[in-house]
Amino acid sequence: MPALSWPMLRLLRPHQWLKNGFVFVGLLFGHAWHDPRIVGQALAAFAAFCLLSSAVYVMNDLLDREQDRQHPKKKHRPLAADTVSVPAAIALAVVCLLGGGALAVLYAGTAPWIFFAYVVMNIAYSLGLKHIVILDVFIIASGFMLRILAGTLGLGIAPSHWLLLCGLMLTLFLGFAKRLAELNTLQKESGGHRRVLEHYTATMLDQFISITAAAAVISYALYTVSAETLALHGTRSLILTVPFVLYGMLRYLWRLHAQGGGGDAAQELLTDPHLMAAVFGWLLLVLVLLR
Repeated sequence: MPALSWPMLRLLRPHQWLKNGFVFVGLLFGHAWHDPRIVGQALAAFAAFCLLSSAVYVMNDLLDREQDRQHPKKKHRPLAADTVSVPAAIALAVVCLLGGGALAVLYAGTAPWIFFAYVVMNIAYSLGLKHIVILDVFIIASGFMLRILAGTLGLGIAPSHWLLLCGLMLTLFLGFAKRLAELNTLQKESGGHRRVLEHYTATMLDQFISITAAAAVISYALYTVSAETLALHGTRSLILTVPFVLYGMLRYLWRLHAQGGGGDAAQELLTDPHLMAAVFGWLLLVLVLLR
């Protein structure tokens, strides 16, 4: 494989590795951050997902490079812009796949099937399931849920049903917001880039987004005051973190509707100081309350 160049690094989409932070939810809410063995496994799971997700991104870009050339932003991706050759991209994907698989089996906990399920699901998504309306977003959300499971079940930490529900609603919200952003960006040419957009309308997606956003906030709020949470964490004060969650969700909606954002959750977080403040404020307060 040729030496890693800047276009090849871009092909890996390293900014998207932020999404793999979902594997640390178990450490945070399972009070496991004091156990070096579990922390090491969580870090290995994070690294495995970084490599596997990058392999998936390369595969998607290989399959979608013709459609990406019709997109005002995605046309600048390395494969669509011909700054990385197809053989080099294939070699890069294979290296990432093998490296991520090795980490998953050897170091990332006791449930390597979660990582392989992630890869298989994304292959199925790329080969056709991405064209099935609504199911396409559920598959995207499932990728996040597998990250959460790798950081809980895979590390021997029992996941809270409330947090699983909240995670599902949040990731569905992000998925439908992504579809609305794509629809708004491409307008009449949306179907030419992503066929599934022909089956969505802005009104429909607004309804889906409203439902999932409300469900995410409510499920998280109920988690903070549940008897299970009180028994596990010994505090009723987690409800103080709800304003950060609500502010972040509302800010994201503002970015989506007023600023033409919402198409890339990781990019939104990295470029919007309000979202960044909401996330880090939430994290800091959770750490203080659960110490």
